[in-house]
Amino acid sequence: LTQALFQIPLGMLSDRIGRKPVIIGGLLVFALGSVVAAMATSVEGVILGRALQGAGAVASAVMALAADLTREEHRIKVMAFIGVSIGLSFAAAMVLGPVLAGWFGLAGIFWTIALLALGGIGITLFFVPRPRDCRVPRDTEVDVDWVRYAVRDPPLLLVDVGIFSLHAMLKSTFIVVPLLLQDTAGLNISQHWQVYLPVLFLSMLMIVPFILLAEKKRMIKQILSGAVVVLMLTELGLASLNGTMAGMVIMLLLFFAAFNLLEAMLPSLVAKLAPAAHKGTAMGVYASSQFFGIFVGGLTGGWLMQHYGLTSVFLFNAALAGLWLVLIVTMRKPRYLSNQLLNVGELDEAGADQLAVKLSRIVGVAEATVIASDGVAYLKVDKHQLDRDALLAYSVAESAA
Repeated sequence: LTQALFQIPLGMLSDRIGRKPVIIGGLLVFALGSVVAAMATSVEGVILGRALQGAGAVASAVMALAADLTREEHRIKVMAFIGVSIGLSFAAAMVLGPVLAGWFGLAGIFWTIALLALGGIGITLFFVPRPRDCRVPRDTEVDVDWVRYAVRDPPLLLVDVGIFSLHAMLKSTFIVVPLLLQDTAGLNISQHWQVYLPVLFLSMLMIVPFILLAEKKRMIKQILSGAVVVLMLTELGLASLNGTMAGMVIMLLLFFAAFNLLEAMLPSLVAKLAPAAHKGTAMGVYASSQFFGIFVGGLTGGWLMQHYGLTSVFLFNAALAGLWLVLIVTMRKPRYLSNQLLNVGELDEAGADQLAVKLSRIVGVAEATVIASDGVAYLKVDKHQLDRDALLAYSVAESAA
């Protein structure tokens, strides 16, 4: 909950006081929360520690720092690389978490996290360059005035509801699955990695063809729908299992294949739907929706398990997936456009408006916004039709080269 609440405000604070102070301060708060949770002797202490961890929400500031340190033509690739690293860290945590818990208990996990946070501070201080200026790029900053539009725009709202639902299902499912592996399937917690490691590895291999199909064959809506159907069926499958290990492994494999596929596709859908100059705001709302989903999933899953048993959690998730599927069916087919940034140099407001008109007339350019103060053109382009030579003629970087 605190991660969701602080994500956008701390991103905005980094625009004012700089990226590194916010990142270092956030990691210190995160480390403090980890220590509080590690030393807790009651559930209230763990909750306080978790709340403090979430208050160190630095994802927006990290993204903005990455933008400050990269040229416009490489920024989108850098953001994609950060996204991949987040996905890999999630997979690593799923495998290492049970091992650490088996060796050192729950406190050992929190002490490890505290050390990782301090390591992150060291990397930020000594290895990450200091940007010469905080440019506040429009595609990574959060524009408060545009937040209201982002939460009312039906296509973007549908994606936000999707990531909320996806992480609510993940969190509530994994309140129950470790208990099933331990109590029903007889697998000690220190051995859970033996299930998670092959399941995660195989699920990542399984999704590659579908990601390629979604983009190359322009089948995003169909593949999104199919993945949500698989999620719904796996939740129903988990609800009907009688503790058989083989059945659980198959269901978890299908669950993670659908989850990883959706986790990879939804951010790219935000990038396609949001105006190029406001992608940062759209992604900020998207990230907050993701963390709210984790909060609601943990709260709801725990309450249902306490009052109605394990099966009720899976049935609730299946119903949530069904509602999400209905929304996807009503979604209009997205335009297959990519974001592109062009360094156009310093301009006055009138020159920026004139250049935006010229750029929008280039074949393959669907949208062009030129921000005079940035010296950057934020573009939505169809890569298959784009006249690259005509576009690069307006690039200051290309001219200098």
